[in-house]
Amino acid sequence: MISFLFIVNRAFSGASSTVMAQAANGPRPLVLCGPSGSGKSTLLKRLFAEFPDKFGFSVSHTTRRPREGEEHGVHYYFVDRDVMEQAIANDEFIETAEFTGNMYGTSKEAVREIQNQGRVCILDIEQKGVEQIKKTDLNPILIFNNPPTIDELERRLRKRNTETEETLAKRLNAAQVEIEYGLTPGNFHKIIHNVDIDVAYEEFRDFVVEELKKQEAMGVRFN
Repeated sequence: MISFLFIVNRAFSGASSTVMAQAANGPRPLVLCGPSGSGKSTLLKRLFAEFPDKFGFSVSHTTRRPREGEEHGVHYYFVDRDVMEQAIANDEFIETAEFTGNMYGTSKEAVREIQNQGRVCILDIEQKGVEQIKKTDLNPILIFNNPPTIDELERRLRKRNTETEETLAKRLNAAQVEIEYGLTPGNFHKIIHNVDIDVAYEEFRDFVVEELKKQEAMGVRFN
């Protein structure tokens, strides 16, 4: 008969191994998901400004063309489709998605590079990317940024002057699906209702800081 003490020791050993593995892997990545135009960039800019040494932004790959002002290796790695498809076949990506005819993805190397610096790797990814990264061993912190309304989302996207009526319609349709997924209980650790940007940022920051404190208590080292 297996003793109670044996069971307790096995459970404690398993928990200790999990803690040690997390500490060895470095800070947990932070995933921020939400429709285009929901205010994710503003939240992240404020976070980086307040904590310049704690976070690193994962630069994604994409097959779309650069927009005005975007730089290769800064905003995205702009690559040809055949190059990205080969990298995916080589299992070099954590997550990939295709939107409005363009491919997007986060490489394993991009995340490791940030973690090795003792920083939290920030990933700004879509719903499909979230579903894929959940299947990895990265144990990410998942946050959904919920926009005020679809009408406000449309207003913001039109103000950018980067969308055609066709791509705008696709983004808004995708936003509806993404919001439904984001608000479903259990899909994210935290939901930010981004109506007032100051209130939203305070809630976002406080949640992230509390998560980092928990990791520090587990022995994770930060820059």
